[in-house]
Amino acid sequence: MKKSTTSSAVVQAAIVEDAWQDVGASFERFCLTSGIATLASMMQEDAALLCGPRYGRAAGKDAHRWGKTRGKLGFHGGKVEIERPRVRARDGGELALPSWETAMSEDLLGKWAMNLMLINVSTRKFGRAVRLPEGDVPAPKGAGVSKSAVSRRFVALSAERMKEWMATDLSKLDLLVIQIDGLHMDDDLMLVGAVGIDGAGDKHPLGVIEGATENTAVVQALLDNLVARGLDPMACRLFVLDGAKALSKAIRKTFGRHTPIQRCQVHKARNIVERLPKPLHASIRKVLRQAWELDDAAKAERLIRNLARRLEHEAPGVSGSILEGIDEILTVTRLGLPAGLRRSLACTNIIENMNGTIRRVCRNVKRWHDAKMALRWTAAGMMEAAKGFRRLKAHKQLPLLRAALLAHQARHTITANLEQQAKAA
Repeated sequence: MKKSTTSSAVVQAAIVEDAWQDVGASFERFCLTSGIATLASMMQEDAALLCGPRYGRAAGKDAHRWGKTRGKLGFHGGKVEIERPRVRARDGGELALPSWETAMSEDLLGKWAMNLMLINVSTRKFGRAVRLPEGDVPAPKGAGVSKSAVSRRFVALSAERMKEWMATDLSKLDLLVIQIDGLHMDDDLMLVGAVGIDGAGDKHPLGVIEGATENTAVVQALLDNLVARGLDPMACRLFVLDGAKALSKAIRKTFGRHTPIQRCQVHKARNIVERLPKPLHASIRKVLRQAWELDDAAKAERLIRNLARRLEHEAPGVSGSILEGIDEILTVTRLGLPAGLRRSLACTNIIENMNGTIRRVCRNVKRWHDAKMALRWTAAGMMEAAKGFRRLKAHKQLPLLRAALLAHQARHTITANLEQQAKAA
């Protein structure tokens, strides 16, 4: 019987040449055909290295050819079939071709699914997003673009990335500021997340944890996770919160009772103004703005107390609300920070911005099946938000914050030592 002497390289070149003739009609088909031809050529070379040349009689080879089979590879968010050679070892068992293993190892399908779902493409429209309905590369049954297949890939990849992210080492991050806030996902589901700012002004999502409400136990669990991952509890940092007492209580328990905590001035002003008649809004906002802008903490506190005294008769409840937590409202001023840095760190805008991205990412979710699902989506949203993080606007002034934190820590350490000596005496 005559044996074919046509080179496989010639055959692959002919396939690519035929595909190029149709490139004007379908560039997608050309890319697919030429890619398959290139991969087929690489697999033939792998088979030749394992088995020797076809029809050869070379001794010492560990395997021999064992026909062909069909497999599926990722392409445009789905799968396409391709024929590949099989190689069998001399002592039994199939051997893997390196080029095929490499092509299979890249999780392109999971990345396609995650990327499109993060930009709000629903699973039902995934097929249209990756394959043109009138295109020359169809998506038959089993192509992996169905809503269930896409959902499974998103679940697997988002769970894997969240597990990896929640185990990252934080000891190498030079964190000066940490913002913590809660995000309501459902009636009985609250997620609490944290974002850190390092000495260079870069922002880092740190972690997220679930709970029924924004209580001390939930916040404590988040802080314990951060400490277990390398966050030094002895270092002095500035914490920026929205005003929840549970957050302050857990922070002081973990990082010390003298830890500087800044309550969000935007939230505080909004809570005050919304409880007052509309004619008073402009004047109250003006007084609060003047207090926030003052460099002297004593004068700022005096201005706020005068405002509370003025409202004692018109709105006694609001008057008490103004004075509530007054020590934490002016923390950045007491630290002696410049105005630009105070404006950046006196509110929770950074984590609120991240929460906005999470809401956008999650808006296609109609029902949360469980907390695990909410955590996966939230973690994916936090990592998506991190791609758009910019350096803190006042990052050049962060050395002043570092010096202020060190001075604050030294001052309270000396005070604590004097108190201990007085008790001992």
